[in-house]
Parts: sequence; structure tokens; C-alpha cells
Amino acid sequence: MARTDLEYRLGRTLDSIPFSWFHLWVIIVLSLVGYTEGYDTALTGSLIVLSKTPLGLTPADITWLVIGPTAVLCASMLIGSTISDRYSRKTILQIGVIVSTFFTLILPLAQTPSTLIALRLLGGIGFGLALPAAYPIGSELLPAKHRRTFGWIYEIILALAFTTIPLFGYFAGASPTGWKLVPLPGGLMLFIVPVLVYYVVPESPRWYLTHGKPAAAIAEINRIIARAGGRIAPLPPVSDIGTVTAAPLPPYSTLFGARQLRGTAVATLTWLGALVSYYLFSFMLPKALVDQGYAVQLSFGLSTLLFLVTMPGKILNGYMMERLGRRLTTFLALFTSIFGLLLMVVAHTATGTIFGIASASFCFVAGVVITGLTVLSSFPGVRIYMTEQFPTNIRGRGYFLSEMLGRLVAGIAIPYFISGYTASPTIFFGTVLLFALLGAFVPLLLGRETVGQLELVTAPAGAPEAAALVAQQATPR
Repeated sequence: MARTDLEYRLGRTLDSIPFSWFHLWVIIVLSLVGYTEGYDTALTGSLIVLSKTPLGLTPADITWLVIGPTAVLCASMLIGSTISDRYSRKTILQIGVIVSTFFTLILPLAQTPSTLIALRLLGGIGFGLALPAAYPIGSELLPAKHRRTFGWIYEIILALAFTTIPLFGYFAGASPTGWKLVPLPGGLMLFIVPVLVYYVVPESPRWYLTHGKPAAAIAEINRIIARAGGRIAPLPPVSDIGTVTAAPLPPYSTLFGARQLRGTAVATLTWLGALVSYYLFSFMLPKALVDQGYAVQLSFGLSTLLFLVTMPGKILNGYMMERLGRRLTTFLALFTSIFGLLLMVVAHTATGTIFGIASASFCFVAGVVITGLTVLSSFPGVRIYMTEQFPTNIRGRGYFLSEMLGRLVAGIAIPYFISGYTASPTIFFGTVLLFALLGAFVPLLLGRETVGQLELVTAPAGAPEAAALVAQQATPR
């Protein structure tokens, strides 16, 4: 049997396993990875506000805290993009979590700005390995129609991290040393998450197959079937299936080849469009609101509200992407954010009203709620759409590369530019609006709808079983 035929068969088997407690536990553990990494990376905004006076942070220190960890994160992602398809997805994930949580845990030991910056930079090494690793392995382990479940649960738990950070900041702000308590919820996960990953999350059978290990792939699938309740028949040994032709991994340049370039570009630009909102709101919104005249504790309260409303928004996004498709759902989530962002700009006009009807406070709160429900809730669809742009043998490298390029612009270039204009609501919120529109129209104009079966991402015309699988995945649920 050719390896392509076996990929379809094994992929179809994984997608046909009934959803079970095993799948739910995999989702929960990978989502805890998201919570941990999301909390640890998003600490920046609270650290800047709360440690500025106690540690005597200068404008240069603040710039380093905003841009430095993301620069290291991107460099780490670049390394990860070269090795992620060659080495165990699970191992890379565990290494990243251990490194990031360790350096977050010891952040309270910092006595000077330079030490604080150094620890954040070292933590960035782990962020760059762990953050992009969860979605490829999760997508490859979960049935196609339940990736939406993975998407919204992961993103809700991630939103919980973004919500608890400003909440902790709100209470810690009353004490000069309160900033030392804020890193602990993320850092203490060092003793929990790596252990759960080791025992709960299996290695991807699809990854085994791309490495010419069909026996290991089949054995792992049969273990998954057993852990999921044994409700479908296990696969026969590879000796009963036939000889499988092994193939070397394609070169890195495949990501930019004529057949894959479109998928790489769509994944990168869509991710960039959504990611600018995350970086500016999670890293810089408390500072921006203070610069725009809000009190420190009120700025944390509004930041908390912004991420709190993403929880129902992400459930809706996960539901819609199976009903409307990944592409249209992504477009709607990003495009409709313009109404919330415009309201936040209007709230700061000279009159403080919109059409003379609503007060400035109402405009701003309404803008926060709409923005949280739209662009900041788009990530379940965006992330799943990204994973389905790449075939298995380049999925790790493609996902790492797309996320690295998106974060390079959204997490370094844009914050560097915006850091001098946080007092201007037009520039601050207008920048988010422009990139949200970019992320909305790229998949609509350049992307194609994905069908869920990961082996069909770049299936050649006439490939065995391809037509039947497309029809199966396109059937309304």
C-alpha cells in the first residue's frame, strides 16, 4: 500500500472514533497549556503598570519589556519551525512549557529592571516552543468535526488567563510589592501541566506515519480507540495491510512552493490580522487607557471586561465554523469588530457622545463588549483554519512559521510604533481596526474553505478516496 493511501485510511479512522472522555481530557490538558502560556506571555501589560514605580522602570525598560520577550519568542518559533516536523510534537511541547513556566515562577525574585527584563527574555524561549505546538498535535488527535470543540474550549481557557491577569492586577495594585504576586498563577503550573501532558496526551499517529513508522502509528491509534471506549474495531497490524512506502520529509522550501504558497500566505496574514488586537489589548491596553485619562484600577477593570466577554464569543465562533465554514466565520468575526472599535474611538471625541444620544462611558463599554465578542473571539476559527492549510508532513513547520511571522509584526513592529501613541485613541484603536480588516478579507478573497480531513489539504487530483472524503466532510451536520 502506498503511504498516501494509508494516510487516508488512518486519518479517516481517527476522524471516525466517537467523541469520548479521552478526547475531552486531551482537550482540557492542551487547553491548560494554552492557559499557562497565555497567562505567562500576557503578563507584560500588568508588569509594566505595577512594577513601574517599585522598580523604577524607564521608557527604555518598558520598550524592552514589550518587545524583547516577543522578539525572543519569534526567534524560538523560527527554530521550532525547522525542527517541529522532525522531532516529537509532544516533546517540543513539554520542553516549551517547562522553560516558560520556570522563568515566570522566579520573576518575583527580580530586584532591578534589568533582571526583570532578562527573566522575561529567557521565558520567551519557552513561549516560542510551547505556544504553536498545542494546535497541530490537538488537530491531529481529534476527530475533524470535534476540532471546533477543541477550538472553543482552548480559547475560553485562554481567555480565562487574559481575564485573570488584569483581575489580579486590580487587587495587587493596592500594594507596592503587589506585582510580585501576579506571575505566580502561571509560574506554579510548572508542577502541573508537564505531568498532565506526559500522561494524557499521546504522540500523533499522523506524525509517526510521516516518519515511516506505520506500525507505531497503528499501535497508537489502537491505544486511542481503547482509551476512547473501544467503540470501533481496532486496525489490523501493518503486516496485514501491506508494505508501506516511506518517504523523506519535504524540504522547508515546500512552504513557499507553487502548490503551498497560497496556504502559507493565507495562514500568516489571517493570523496577523487577528493577532494585532491580542497584542495591543493584552500588552498595552491598561497603559493606553491610563494615558487616555482613565484611572489605573478602572483600566484593569475595562481590560477584564474585554477578555471576559470573549468566553461566550469563542463558543459562538466554534459553533459557527462548523455551520458556516472556517473561512466565512473568520471573515465575520474580524469584519464586525469595526463597530466596536469605532465606538471606542468615538467615546473620546470632544463631545463625548455619538449622534448626541449615548454618553461617552456607554460608547466605550459597548465598544469593549462588541470588540471582545468579535475580533478577540475569532481565534478558535483562525487557529483551526491555520492548521488545515498544511498537510501533515509540513504542518508543524507551516504552523510555527505562520505564527512566528504574525507575531513578528503584531508583537514587535506594531507595539514599537504604537508605544509612542498610546494617548491617541484614534491611532491606538484605529490600528487594530485596519489589521482586523486585513485578516477579514484575506481568507475571503484568497483562501479556500477547508474540509476538515487533514490528509486532503493538498491532495492531488484523482488521489485515492479523495472525492468520497470531500463529499463526506462537506455533508451538513
